[in-house]
Amino acid sequence: MDLTTPLTYVKGIGPARAAMLESKGLAAVEDLLAYVPFRYEDRSNVKTVAQLAPGEMATVIADVRSAKASGFHRRSLGLFEARFSDASRATLACKWFHGGYLANVFAEGMKVALFGKVEFDSYAGELTMLHPEFEILSGDDEEGEATLHTGRIVPIYEGVQKLTTRVLRVFTHRVLEALAPLEDNLPAHLRQSLKLPDLWTAVRQTHFPPPDSDLRLLNAFRTPAQFRLIFEEFFWLECGIALKRSKARTLPGIAFDIDDRVRERVKAMLPFKPTGAQKRVIKEIVDDMKEPRPMNRLLQGDVGSGKTIVAAEAAVIAIENGYQVALLAPTEILAAQHGIYFKQILSKLGYVVVLLTGSFTSREKGQLKKLVAEGLAHVVIGTHALLEKDVEFQRLGLAIIDEQHRFGVMQRLSLVRKGVHPDVLVMTATPIPRTLAMTLYGDLDVSVIDELPPGRKPIQTKHATADEVEQVYSFMKRQIEEGRQAYVVYPVIEESETQAVKAAEKMYQHLSQEVFPDVPVGLMHGRLSADDKEDVMQRFREGRVKILVSTTVIEVGMDVPNASVMVIEQAERFGLAQLHQLRGRVGRGAAQSYCLLVTEKMNDTARARIRTLVESTDGFYISEMDLKLRGPGEFFGTKQSGLPSLRVANILRDGEILEIARREAVDFIAHPPDLEDLRRAVTYIRDHWQRRYGLVTVG
Repeated sequence: MDLTTPLTYVKGIGPARAAMLESKGLAAVEDLLAYVPFRYEDRSNVKTVAQLAPGEMATVIADVRSAKASGFHRRSLGLFEARFSDASRATLACKWFHGGYLANVFAEGMKVALFGKVEFDSYAGELTMLHPEFEILSGDDEEGEATLHTGRIVPIYEGVQKLTTRVLRVFTHRVLEALAPLEDNLPAHLRQSLKLPDLWTAVRQTHFPPPDSDLRLLNAFRTPAQFRLIFEEFFWLECGIALKRSKARTLPGIAFDIDDRVRERVKAMLPFKPTGAQKRVIKEIVDDMKEPRPMNRLLQGDVGSGKTIVAAEAAVIAIENGYQVALLAPTEILAAQHGIYFKQILSKLGYVVVLLTGSFTSREKGQLKKLVAEGLAHVVIGTHALLEKDVEFQRLGLAIIDEQHRFGVMQRLSLVRKGVHPDVLVMTATPIPRTLAMTLYGDLDVSVIDELPPGRKPIQTKHATADEVEQVYSFMKRQIEEGRQAYVVYPVIEESETQAVKAAEKMYQHLSQEVFPDVPVGLMHGRLSADDKEDVMQRFREGRVKILVSTTVIEVGMDVPNASVMVIEQAERFGLAQLHQLRGRVGRGAAQSYCLLVTEKMNDTARARIRTLVESTDGFYISEMDLKLRGPGEFFGTKQSGLPSLRVANILRDGEILEIARREAVDFIAHPPDLEDLRRAVTYIRDHWQRRYGLVTVG
């Protein structure tokens, strides 16, 4: 058996169990070893029932004598009781509230390992355990396997479908017994300088810790064995990113010429005086564009900070040098919004701006593609439709990607391949915490716009419950009477666009007919045709529609300076980043703007989200909180976002180890101890690491 052996060849894993494991991405032996315990329990205090004393945490192996749901009339308690005894003939009572499901688990005569706190029930005059952890000890254990579950520090794995932590423990043990010691690919000088255990020791001790292990360190993932595995995962990730970055720097690119004529054209286009932050960022971009290698830059800036005008300045430089510009946006609304904005500011310079989205007819698309291929369109703005094979540019010099996290790495690549090493500017209004940005965008240089345009006032955010909605409507009415406009947004419920559209339509009827019969109300949702969306947006922009009822399609892209109120219904259903994005649709003019979060039922996480938003308008702080509340896996919502699916490491928990690994990786790639070490590392990344993460292409 080796690391590539399919799990079906492990004793006890047949095709059905292999399919369950595969659903969690566990196909080969290597995958199972990377599926580490998420916590550990000290079950080394094993006693007979007769030896138990009240107040201690202990493990007992005993047989089920009786098991039944208790005769409580209040069914909500659902008390389940079972009695256990062992060779010492003493009896232990165990109780589980809401334990009705255990009627299908325990049967008389069954051997069970119980772990929990021992208490004395003075009413019944007997020893009890309340809600003990338990494991059924079945008869199919091999010799010696029964001791895996008790009498030691026991690893607890997250179950996979019907496979319990106990079953996974047995499979992992069988694999470790059958494997030869693993080859260690981590450079030897690193193992020595950081005093890391070898790979084989680290893997075995992470799954089955030695008896003298510190339980607190284990559960904090900070034993030497765990540190080694976390460090290694980050190290290869960061090496891959560093290699990709150094490779990008050797590619020939376009050295854009930036003379006085180009500078004058940029000035002529600017609709207002740029902020200090915008000037700093455009200088960084200009310096990159002058270089004879491709620019790869990430432009971060909070909602409303003025990223688009910076992108437009970069576009003018490319056009004046005889190149075309592509701007990729994730939604039709954002693409249309960019289309309007770029036409407005670039047409006065005589540039042709075209919009290409999926909802155009084949004939329209055909005509637009011809313009692009012949070089007659200077700026091409579009959605995924831009990535279609038959969209060809005559001379693509700059690729701009907005809301970068909504696109996969391969999509970014397929746009770039439409030119010969064009410059790339990726933009995001979702501020990404530094540790995560280093990992996700380590191959990009980062520019941050950290100041809002002058005259903008911070948005005031208030929380209201559903039964206070009348006050919310009164406030909206006052704002509209003062000449302002408002948004009312509905969530997509349980991923069903249809239900969200129905909710929005119902609210539209209610607001337009009953609450605001004298106010023009518009409706916007994803099911409208491109023309209808454009019509509603145009009427709202021009102030003919005062209240826009919408689903989350307006999350990015709407820019109406006169809109000063954002009402978000059922705000508890939204993630923090989305709430922050929606709030950013207002506060774009000089007037004071407001965001009103209306909630129905809230759990603790929803409360924390709403509190964060009411307290802060700082995108980076909100982003950190979002990451903490949701965890890295959900933070981007999509697997294609480019976030590597780390197995042992956790970006939230292990930020400081990531910093160490990054430093060591950058140093190793830049100054390898010898070229043979570097060659071995590149081969290892290409053969192993890339298959697993697919994030980095190493040539």
